[in-house]
Amino acid sequence: MWTQTYNPLGNIFVSALVGAVPIAFLFWALAVRKMKGHVAGLCTTALAVAVAIVVYRMPASLALAATLQGALYGLFPIGWIVIAAVFLFRVTVETGQFEIIKDSIASITEDRRLQALLIAFSFGAFLEGAAGFGTPVAISAAMLVGLGFEPLYAAGLCLIANTAPVAFGAIGTPIVVAAQVTGIDEMLISRMVGRQLPFLSALIPFWLVFTMSGRRGVKDVWPAALVSGGTFAVAQWWTSNYLGPLLPDIISSLCSIVCLVLFLKVWKPRRIFRFENEAAAQAVAPQAFGRVLKAWSPFIVLTILVGNWGVKPVKALLDHATMSFPFPLVHLGVVHPDTGKAVPAVFALNWLSATGTVILLAALVSVVITRMRPSDAARLFVRTLASLRAPLVTVAAVLGFAYIGNASGMTTTMGMALASTGQLFPLFSPVLGWLGVFITGSDTSANAVFGRLQSVSAAGIGVSPVLAVAANSSGGVTGKMISPQSIAVACAATGLVGHESDLFRFTVKHSLLLVAIVGMMTYLQANALSWMVPAGGPAGTLAGPASFSVPSTDVGWLCLGGAAVLVACLAAVVRRR
Repeated sequence: MWTQTYNPLGNIFVSALVGAVPIAFLFWALAVRKMKGHVAGLCTTALAVAVAIVVYRMPASLALAATLQGALYGLFPIGWIVIAAVFLFRVTVETGQFEIIKDSIASITEDRRLQALLIAFSFGAFLEGAAGFGTPVAISAAMLVGLGFEPLYAAGLCLIANTAPVAFGAIGTPIVVAAQVTGIDEMLISRMVGRQLPFLSALIPFWLVFTMSGRRGVKDVWPAALVSGGTFAVAQWWTSNYLGPLLPDIISSLCSIVCLVLFLKVWKPRRIFRFENEAAAQAVAPQAFGRVLKAWSPFIVLTILVGNWGVKPVKALLDHATMSFPFPLVHLGVVHPDTGKAVPAVFALNWLSATGTVILLAALVSVVITRMRPSDAARLFVRTLASLRAPLVTVAAVLGFAYIGNASGMTTTMGMALASTGQLFPLFSPVLGWLGVFITGSDTSANAVFGRLQSVSAAGIGVSPVLAVAANSSGGVTGKMISPQSIAVACAATGLVGHESDLFRFTVKHSLLLVAIVGMMTYLQANALSWMVPAGGPAGTLAGPASFSVPSTDVGWLCLGGAAVLVACLAAVVRRR
């Protein structure tokens, strides 16, 4: 057993600078040296292990075991999601269905900016809300490439668009975890995040349009951007403040999609935007409804199944098949210095309830619907695996880095340094979340790592812990677009393997600007706009722990049966067309 130390060099700021060396190296490797993603990831992980052993005095065997645990988590469930998502998209391409999807989208709008709003922002937000963990970027980026977007642009736009829904992703998991680790009522956190993120949600569509076509482009399509972001923001605010953290993404994205499609029925931009050197759009003949329904059926099946898998009773039922085991050496091998208790490290192989599994199931149903021969599907799956070797190494490496950072105490050291900024802490509070998501690739993990630190630090200076914990989640969403894990997923989905550094340089400026906006917003809400913080007792007082009801097995079976009936009916209708 080894006890963590958060200040190995006797000065928290010096220790934090040393702990940040692997992160600085990763920035340099991607932004300056332009290393390939898997090379940068492996080098960064090796450097982090060296710092853990030499500076933090972590036993070498323990450091290597923690890194291996993270690498396995990178392969499952994260890598599993990437494999299944790319395979599903390739099924639609191989069977010719994506050509019909392209024509159906073109019949709504031929403007590339508006297509990005529909697919990257609205549809991506739905996937984030239902599944999370890389699914929205993998699916929506691949769809944009299929529509004719340049791969780097498609990946970058989807990463930026994925900012708005992340805090409420995977049926509100980040907020639920934040409530569990801090003891603050999840409804209070949901309300506070719902008074921060809608401002970004309303801004992101304009940000996407400006990134694509500059100020003139914003002038051309500002009504559509307003409808897209405005409806999403209003629905996100209302649901997060009155329904809780589970449904904001689902409801907001559906409102955004429906309102934007209806708006585009009566409004068209004066100038159709196409990419430079791209041929003018050809007139698209109207497709029969049955053909369009069949072409979209893989993604309709995905929506039904992924949404169903995210429901608590279904997840609880499927989790009965989970195989768990204490990870060697790491389990109870690290002692938390504040509590004196050994930290458990259990690896859960939730093969049935994993998001990747339900995406693969949607892909297999799509194989049947599109009448693809099983032998062709099997060969396509093998080709998909072969093409994703480098991205899987990247994901495994960066998750290994995340785990060694947490186990050694390096991540906490950097958090403590930021938390010691006194009255300026609300300004830097979102940076903690940004840092956590950059390292781990997950807003959920960032809340688990820094949530308690945020609440305690805020209480110490008289700031509402609810605001600080919410800022951790809201700031974290701006780090998602530069997380090496997210970049690896986006590159895998768009055929940009080996160009991770280009994508990182594309997104990093957007990430820094957006986290600065969240920082200023949090600082104002801690001071001049303190009336925006939901009441939950005086500043520094925590509400009681959130309560969670045990989902009913019968409800889980009922939900699964309903989803099966819907999918079977859809397959029966469209398979013959």
